[in-house]
Amino acid sequence: MENKITTFESLDCWKVGAELRQEISNLVKTFPIEEKYRLVDQMIRCSRSVTNNIAEGYGRFHYLDNAKFCRNSRGSLLELLDHLLIAQESEYITIEQLNEYRQKINKNNALINGYIRYLLKAKIESI
Repeated sequence: MENKITTFESLDCWKVGAELRQEISNLVKTFPIEEKYRLVDQMIRCSRSVTNNIAEGYGRFHYLDNAKFCRNSRGSLLELLDHLLIAQESEYITIEQLNEYRQKINKNNALINGYIRYLLKAKIESI
């Protein structure tokens, strides 16, 4: 049986992004207090932005608008990766942790890319 998309919460790219968002929320609790309004805040914001943009795009009910917000989501994912690189350089996380998060980010990015392809194909088919 095919999984029907009924809300943005049904999307695999949103689900994986939500898991990553929660993991980042837990991770940054281990960072030094002086990073609270710097790196921690930035990491929380961009991890939330991943799922926020997917949800906002879904609510637009227009294929091209939806794809645009998914591209924003991809940008937030890569911003998160850059913040994780900074965290590793600052020795807040290990290289192993960085590589684990890199894999999760790459998986989420692939899912978002797949959703964008679906949206663009659906747009063409609706013409």
